[in-house]
Amino acid sequence: MAVDNALPDEMTAIAISVPGGPEALAPERRPLPVPAADEVLIRVAAAGVNRPDVMQRQGKYPPPPGASDIPGLEVSGTVVAAGGNAERLIGQRVCALLSGGGYAEFAVAPAGQCLPVPDHYDLVEAAALPETLFTVWTNLFERAYVVGGETVLVHGGTSGIGTMAISLCRLFDVRIIVTCGSDAKCEQAKAWGAHHAINYREQDFVEEVSRITGGQGVQAVLDMVGGDYVPRNLQCLGDDGRHVSIAVLGGAKASVFLPAVMAKRLTLTGSTLRPRSSEFKTLVAEELVREVWRFVEQGQLRPAMDQCFPLAEAAKAHARMDAGEHFGKIVLIA
Repeated sequence: MAVDNALPDEMTAIAISVPGGPEALAPERRPLPVPAADEVLIRVAAAGVNRPDVMQRQGKYPPPPGASDIPGLEVSGTVVAAGGNAERLIGQRVCALLSGGGYAEFAVAPAGQCLPVPDHYDLVEAAALPETLFTVWTNLFERAYVVGGETVLVHGGTSGIGTMAISLCRLFDVRIIVTCGSDAKCEQAKAWGAHHAINYREQDFVEEVSRITGGQGVQAVLDMVGGDYVPRNLQCLGDDGRHVSIAVLGGAKASVFLPAVMAKRLTLTGSTLRPRSSEFKTLVAEELVREVWRFVEQGQLRPAMDQCFPLAEAAKAHARMDAGEHFGKIVLIA
């Protein structure tokens, strides 16, 4: 293993004592992880907080085989050690997508899942990029193959996923309609760049989408709700529309009227990112570098930032996410 300087034997990490509420998160001392071949060790500057972390804390989303039991799917920082074939990254500022282990002073990441952070780019902001960027790109722009000039519907417009979807749609000339849970959040989403925002508590989003699109419907829906949203989403789609499911926060089962699917030639698909292979995620990272990273380098792509908390106060960060009042990303600073 190549190392750029002396490293401690232990680190502080945030562990889940028993599944439960935010109080289940507590600092503890852990051995420093050791990068294997094609992996790097990152001295963590910051770690993003995401909904899957909350689900893991609740005992509803266990880490995949071989992944760290420490929560945290994205970090930023400096590479301080590397296994074979990854020594070239030592000393570089990176942000990285992880399968776990981000809530710590040091984290191991596959070299192929690291993205270079420009010198002028804030590392705290960089920590809030990978998870939502990988997710929105693979699902909206790859699985739903959205292109400029099309219109999409995205639920959870002020979430990390929603705000990243708004940013990417604006950069790639895609018209985006989002749903939010209050008028205030709708205004936040529009201020961030959404073309239209629907308060789903006050308005029927199916009717509103029809009105906004002149009855033509949208070309794609990115859905994290599931349940009874699915048949309503399908009503929002125009001919040859694509529906992509990425979570089931509102229910794991849905009833679909198949004749409508056939009549409009709809495509129903979905994915989960965390269990995918490192080889797949490396290919996504390479595509992001080719297609998206210029916007990061130019300062045009930045995450919507909510609040930052010290690593030791991860429980407070989770309590804020549980409350549902955040806009964009919550970040832990190591």
